[in-house]
Amino acid sequence: MTTATSDSELRRIIGFLSAFTRRQAERTVDFPGGFAALDDTYALSHGNNHVLVDGRTDPEALPGRVDELMAHLSHRTVYIPDTAVAEACAGPLARAGYECSEVLLMVHTGPVPELGGAREVDLPALRGPLTESQRRFLPDVGDDVISDLVERRAARRRGADDVRFLASHDEFGEVASWADLYIDAASGTAQIEDLVTAETHLRQGHAGVVLDTALRMADAAGCTTVFLTALATDWPRHWYARRGFVPTGTVHCFERA
Repeated sequence: MTTATSDSELRRIIGFLSAFTRRQAERTVDFPGGFAALDDTYALSHGNNHVLVDGRTDPEALPGRVDELMAHLSHRTVYIPDTAVAEACAGPLARAGYECSEVLLMVHTGPVPELGGAREVDLPALRGPLTESQRRFLPDVGDDVISDLVERRAARRRGADDVRFLASHDEFGEVASWADLYIDAASGTAQIEDLVTAETHLRQGHAGVVLDTALRMADAAGCTTVFLTALATDWPRHWYARRGFVPTGTVHCFERA
């Protein structure tokens, strides 16, 4: 379910995602209605190697285009943020073996938090916690996959003019929770991404500290639209809702192993 917001705000969010994807990629290949974002440095990361359909495209031709563009990879991932386009493409992609999931675009509508407490860190400070969390989430994948999922964060520096890695620390100085913040001050848009808490620090309030800090930083940068993504079927969407985020759109994710 989505909540009504202005069409212009949703278009701005989708435009932000499209621009970030292009800028982050090592290379892009355009086709009518979309493009492939590719990065051989992190070939095992679906987030760095996928197709984004951000316009009108030929639904019947799409599966073949994806196969051609991603022929060098073992996986196929297609993101479609426009619901009408996704519905048109769903049949051809399903017949080609794709499964679909929904990712909510959630916009912050509550007041800016008065407190923060997290601070900006660099990638080396996150490497250990990131590795631990990826092994927790993906216990059956190999070390090469884990390495790509951890190190790919370096490519995110290219995605926007202002990219910050934020972390909340425990009393011993260890990273307890972390997230990315991407800011486009020109459009007044910011994205909070990959909010994760270390297993040993769950339910201690660290995620809230990181989220509040990101919201305060985005506000200080003049951003009037602050959004994040959440799986439609997973529990974090409800936690975000309690903190003032409402669904405003859906990105349809089609995947084939």
